[in-house]
Amino acid sequence: MQRVDVPEILDSDACSPADVAATLQDLGRVNRWFGGVATTQKMVERVAQASRSKHFSLLEVAAGSGEVPELVRQKLARRGITLDVSLLDRARSHLPSTANHSGRNAGVVADALAMPFADGAFDLISCSLFAHHLDEQQLAQFVREGLRVSRRALLINDLIRHPLHLALAFAGFPLMRSRVAWLDGLTSVRRSYVPDEIRILVASAVSKGAGTQIEISRNYLFRMGVIVWKRTVDEAHTSERR
Repeated sequence: MQRVDVPEILDSDACSPADVAATLQDLGRVNRWFGGVATTQKMVERVAQASRSKHFSLLEVAAGSGEVPELVRQKLARRGITLDVSLLDRARSHLPSTANHSGRNAGVVADALAMPFADGAFDLISCSLFAHHLDEQQLAQFVREGLRVSRRALLINDLIRHPLHLALAFAGFPLMRSRVAWLDGLTSVRRSYVPDEIRILVASAVSKGAGTQIEISRNYLFRMGVIVWKRTVDEAHTSERR
């Protein structure tokens, strides 16, 4: 199944505020029910295990309502892991309007390919259902920018392109309250990458000798989790022991 990169309705100016709200609600259910939240949680737990740390600052890129990192924050808190979450999105209308009870900020409107933060500003840079929106050159730039702004790792949570996944997306129409969410879901599967493509793209984006390491996991219902370590896992262990 070849990748077909076409725009999604939610990314266009034609998407009304009502459609944006309904689509984000549907995406929230997809993330809760079909592995989105679990994939990000698994990656953060992996970083915690490798770094022997229990407290991380995390910037969620293309965050939308920020529901995924917020649910992950709540679940990890029960395991003794603390996440300080910040949000970034290209559109103010996608972000929550006010801070919530956790103290998470309402968000920063900015370009994910040129983030307005200093080098190493956050422990983790994370995104969910964002990578497939980028072409190969943009994805390479995002990887470099994510590694620049992170201290520990870049976390990519995205779909896996597969014919069965596309068939499931077609069949999921009754679960969607928003027709935009359903149509964009079909487009998302078609324009998603597969793990081997992501591995090659990430490796080519990172400078030789940078000491990065890539881990890719396949998760529930055609989700993949990609951890791009700023240093190798062994280097992270050594640094924590000092």
